[in-house]
Amino acid sequence: MKRKFSVSLIAAIAVVGVLMISFDQVEAQSLVPEWVKNNAAWWAEGTVDDQTFLNGIEFLIEEGVINVSTSEPSVDVDTITIGFIPVEKADELTPKAQALEQFLEKKLGVDVELVVPTNYETIIEGMRFGHIDAAFMDTGPAWITHQRTGAEAVLAELVAGKVNYQATVWSRADDSSVQSIEDTIGKKVAFTSITGSSGFVRPMGTLVTDGHVTIEGDDIVALEMALVNNFESYTFAGGYKAALELLINENVDVAFGSDIAAQKYLDLEDQAKIRPVTTIGPVPSHVFMVNSDMSESTKNALVDALIELNYDENNEILQDLYGAEALVPTTTTMHIGEFGTFIDALTGLDQKILDKYNKSK
Repeated sequence: MKRKFSVSLIAAIAVVGVLMISFDQVEAQSLVPEWVKNNAAWWAEGTVDDQTFLNGIEFLIEEGVINVSTSEPSVDVDTITIGFIPVEKADELTPKAQALEQFLEKKLGVDVELVVPTNYETIIEGMRFGHIDAAFMDTGPAWITHQRTGAEAVLAELVAGKVNYQATVWSRADDSSVQSIEDTIGKKVAFTSITGSSGFVRPMGTLVTDGHVTIEGDDIVALEMALVNNFESYTFAGGYKAALELLINENVDVAFGSDIAAQKYLDLEDQAKIRPVTTIGPVPSHVFMVNSDMSESTKNALVDALIELNYDENNEILQDLYGAEALVPTTTTMHIGEFGTFIDALTGLDQKILDKYNKSK
């Protein structure tokens, strides 16, 4: 991205991502008019031009729905501590973390420390008691952090030009018995894992919140019993490819996963053996969370600094550390709010999600 990357365009990308999720909570506050949502959806489909779309973005800025500050925000703390769960060994991460620390220190004029705990629970407790000011987080842990500490999402990760991907129901091409997600009830199904976002949380959460499945209880055992009671059989395959292979080999009737899983993991011959039944809805990208106690001025300064990682001259820092193309402004409600309702609906799942990322176990 060039340095001239405009505030309107950054906001536009964020709103496109928002429009891929439910607006139920936002509509309750009448923040985004229907015409703006329609224009953005049509723009994403290529049926209206850029100017029509940007007219809607400019309206949201004028109405204060999107806040664009024209003054230089200031930092009112001496140190900012940022948490991060890496996917690599600490010795490989250190120089990448130092590059981000040095970049932010130069931009903000204060000490910045990137801490790398072995689990998200440490980050959550750190944010609860004020020891950690902000954190890069996966979607599930981010929602749990918001629920437990009041921390808010301020930036979303942009990957392949999107802030989400679609959870999808897959069946065999020659099986017409599954035409919707509710048709999966009573079938032999393959999930990816019990913590998989598109491979379990979104599909099972949708079945529960739409009233097709009832969980009798408030713990993980109740969730497991709901699986037993509502499917002929179920399995956690371990990943997208494994779930689709079970489907191809006729071990299951349905596989849940990403919309691009077949294209990514299967050869053309196997792709022809299965079909996407329906997309269930979006799974949000990773987010950057800030402590609820952080002042607006410090928050704005930190967000502005991180957005500068989108520029060509700084983007390598973000790519190396986090693997994202860019960070775009968002809010908790707009980016992860709907997905959070599915986590909440699946009893006992929050601890399973945190355990998934616990590198000390």
